[in-house]
Amino acid sequence: MTVKKSVNLTNLEENQKVIIDFIMAGSRAAKRLADLGLTPETPIKILRKAPFWGPVEIEVRGSKIVLGRGLAAKILVHQI
Repeated sequence: MTVKKSVNLTNLEENQKVIIDFIMAGSRAAKRLADLGLTPETPIKILRKAPFWGPVEIEVRGSKIVLGRGLAAKILVHQI
């Protein structure tokens, strides 16, 4: 059995492909992320990370999305 180590999106490097494990957010934020296609077991790719506390750009289900660093930190993922 393989143990998955979950990390948040802000801890990853650009061009990494990952799968969402869990959204660690309140109901409104979780619903907003789900509306954008960010749900558990969804593969995503980290496209760009702005320096310091800037936003994170990801690709999910064929769309590019930019998330604030605080919201990105609430998305736990594991590498493919």
